Amino acid sequence: MRSRAIYGCAGTELSPDERSFFKDTQPWGFIVFARNILTKPQLTRLVQSLRETVNDPKAPVLVDQEGGRVARLRPPQWKSRPAARLFGELHERDAEAAREAVYLNARLIAHDLRDVGINVDCTPVLDVPVEGASDVIGDRAYAKDPALIIELGRHVIEGMLEGGVLPVMKHIPGHGRATADSHMALPRVSTSAEELSATDFVTFRSLNHCPLAMTAHVVYEAIDAQRPATTSPKVIRDVIRGEIGFDGVLLCDDLSMNALSGALSVRTKAALFAGCDIVLHCNGKLEEMREVAGEVKPLEGVPRKRVEAAMAHLAQETDGFDAAAADAHLAELLGVLA
Repeated sequence: MRSRAIYGCAGTELSPDERSFFKDTQPWGFIVFARNILTKPQLTRLVQSLRETVNDPKAPVLVDQEGGRVARLRPPQWKSRPAARLFGELHERDAEAAREAVYLNARLIAHDLRDVGINVDCTPVLDVPVEGASDVIGDRAYAKDPALIIELGRHVIEGMLEGGVLPVMKHIPGHGRATADSHMALPRVSTSAEELSATDFVTFRSLNHCPLAMTAHVVYEAIDAQRPATTSPKVIRDVIRGEIGFDGVLLCDDLSMNALSGALSVRTKAALFAGCDIVLHCNGKLEEMREVAGEVKPLEGVPRKRVEAAMAHLAQETDGFDAAAADAHLAELLGVLA
C-alpha cells in the first residue's frame, strides 16, 4: 500500500539507495527541484525512474513552477513565465486581457510540465499580501485585492486542469501577513479571526474546489496561538475544513523548513495528527526521509478517497492545443504593459 508522503531526491538521477528506499516505503508521490533538472530528456528519465519505484505510471510528480522567481524549469531549456503580480497589473489596464493571459500562461506551463511527465504544479499562490509583510510572497501574489486574486486564481486552476496538470493552491489558510519567511523562521500573525476571515481566508474559500492545497507554516494567534496551521488540529478542522470548506487533498508545506521545530519524526506525526492528508519532505536527504518514513501512515480511509478524487481530475491535455500560437498570443496580451 502507498504511504501518505511525498519525497524529493538528491540529484539528477536516482541512487541505488534512493531506489531501494522508495520501493520499500511506497510514497504517494515525488517532488523535483532545480537540483534535479539539467535537460528535458534527463528530467523525463528521472520522472520515469521515480514512478518505476512505486510501479505507478501516473504517480504524482510535483514541482513549484509558478513563474517569476519561483520556477524550477528554467531557460535555456524552458521559456521564462511571468510572476503572478504581472497579471494583476495587466488587470488594472485591461481586465479581459488579464483573464485570458493568466489562463494561457497556466496552459503553457501545464504543457511544459506534461512534456516531461510532471502532473502536479504547486500553484496558484492565493495569499493576500499586506504592507510590512515579508517579501517571501511579494510578486508571487496576483494582487492585494482578494477579489482580484480569486478572479485570476480561478483561471489558473482552470488552465492547469485543462492542460492535464493538477494545481495546488497555497498557502492555505493564508501566508500574506507573515512577517517572516517560513523557510527561515516561524511567522506569527496577530490579526483578529474576523479580519482573517474577511481577507486572508476568502480567496481559499472562494476557490475551495481546487483539488489540492498546501498548508502555511504560520501561527494565527487568534485561532491557535501555540501551533502553526500545518500542525494545528484546530486550524485544519475549524478553518481549512470548516470555514473554508476545503475537502480536497491537504499537503503540508515542506517538513524540513525552519518554521517547524523538533525532530523530523515529531513534525511528521504532528502534521498527520493535525489533519494533513499527505506530508511533504523536499530536501532529498535520505537520512531525514527515513526518519519521516518511520511515522508516515498507510494511505487509506478518507485521505485515500481524497487522493483518488483529485487524481480523477487528471484528464488528457485537450487535443489540438497549439503552444506556439498560445505563446504568441500571450506575448501580445502582455505587450499592453510594455
